[in-house]
Formats: sequence, C-alpha cells, structure tokens
Amino acid sequence: MVNALDPDRPLRSDARRNRDKILSTAVRVFAEHGLDANLDQIAKEAGVGAGTLYRNFPTREALVEAAYRNELARLCDSAPGLLASMPPRQAIRAWMGRYIDYATAKLGMADALRAVIDCGGNPYAHSREMMLESLSSLLEAGIADGSIRADITPDDLLACLVGIALAARKPEQRAQAERLLDLSMDGLCHKTR
Repeated sequence: MVNALDPDRPLRSDARRNRDKILSTAVRVFAEHGLDANLDQIAKEAGVGAGTLYRNFPTREALVEAAYRNELARLCDSAPGLLASMPPRQAIRAWMGRYIDYATAKLGMADALRAVIDCGGNPYAHSREMMLESLSSLLEAGIADGSIRADITPDDLLACLVGIALAARKPEQRAQAERLLDLSMDGLCHKTR
C-alpha cells in the first residue's frame, strides 16, 4: 500500500491498519447514509482521529473512490487465495458469493459514487477489466481440471453475476441470491453421470 504523502514510501503497518479500518467503515456508513454520511463519524467509528482520516483522504470524493476501489481490489485479489485453498469449482462459487457482497456495497454507495463522477472522478476505471481477469483465472483453473465447461466466457459469467446482484440487491434477498448463484454453478459445471 502506498503512502499518500510520499508515494515512493510504503505505509507503516499501523498506518495501513488505520487506512483499512477507515475504508471498511466508510463502505458501511456510505451504504447506510449515502451522501449524508458524516466523515467525522466515519473516523470515530473506525477508531481513528479526524486528522488521520483527512490526511489519508482530503476530500469526501477521495474517500468514496478509495473505499469503492478497496472493495473491488479485495474481490479481485481473492481469486489466487481461493484457488490455492480449494478446488476450482468451489473457488468459483466462493468468488461469486464475494461478488454479491461487493455489488451490494457498491449499490449501497451509489449516490456517493455518483457524486464522485459528478466531480470529474471515475471510480469505475478498470473495474470491468479487473473482474474479467479474476474470473478468467478462476474459469481457466476449472476448465483445466475438467469441472467447468469450456464454452463459458468470463463475460458470460460476469453478466450473470450482474443480473443476480440486481435481482437480489436488498439484504433480505440474500437467500435468493445464493440460490441463483447455485443455479448458475449448475450451468457452469460439466454434468456428472
């Protein structure tokens, strides 16, 4: 992780922990309160001082964009670890569940993200490419071990996941989202006889 004041120097571990706490708290608070989220409250709930928040994120827009990008990175960076700890079929299903978590956070932050765009930012730059790269690695592993059909593309799977996320966007619809993910997995997998 890069130091905002000196990009050539990495953050100290305590500064990295504080930054991570701010970002995870910000996702939750922006999802709950949208544009009415109070930055000082975010700092307080993250257990850091307001100065620490503003040193890392000098504007509301910088915090919103960083929180979104952090969620995206957590999702996309999880693929190698999932593949290292479980068979590809299970890794794909686990990643799909994490995608729904990411999409839910993104939908909750929609107003705050629109405000970033209105100010000239582009929090979504490279999002699609990052997700497709992550999905490619998962699908390739499943195709290689024979558990996943070879005619499924990362674009196909991402479109499916976007649809599920939109259909089951409320927390009370999570059980439905899980059923739809299981149904999608059935379509991805080779039939065993």
